[in-house]
Amino acid sequence: MTTLQISTDKGQLDVPLIYQFLSEQSTWAIGMPRAVLERAIANSLCFGAYLDGRQIGFARVVTDRATFANLVDVFVLPEQRGNGYSKRLIEAIVAHPELQGLRRFTLATADAHGLYAQFGFTPPVRPATLMERYCPDVYRS
Repeated sequence: MTTLQISTDKGQLDVPLIYQFLSEQSTWAIGMPRAVLERAIANSLCFGAYLDGRQIGFARVVTDRATFANLVDVFVLPEQRGNGYSKRLIEAIVAHPELQGLRRFTLATADAHGLYAQFGFTPPVRPATLMERYCPDVYRS
C-alpha cells in the first residue's frame, strides 16, 4: 500500500509540476510567472505531498512563525483527489511546530470551506476589521 509522505524540505519540491499546476490549472494563479513562484517558495514555509517519491500535492504558508500565518496555493493533483490527501496535507500544516501559538491563521477559499472547517478555520469573527488589496488579474499580460 502506498503511503502519503509530507515534507517541508524545499529540495524535494517538483517546482516544474507546481508551476504548471498553479499557472495553468488553478483558479487563483493563472499566468503566474515562474520567477514569482520561485520567490514565493523561497520566502514561505512549503509543504509537499508525495506518493512513491512523486509529488501529488502542495501548499505554502506565509508566516512570521510567531504571530501570523496565511495558507495559500493548496492543491492536490486532480487524478489524486478523493483519497483524503488534502486532509492529510492540512493536518500536517496545522500540526507543524513552527505554526503553533499563532494569534491568527488565515486563508481564502472559493470552494473548500468544509475541508478547512474540519481544522478549526471559520469565517472571520470580526470581518469589519479586515481589509485587503486584491488584484486578481496581476499575472495577466
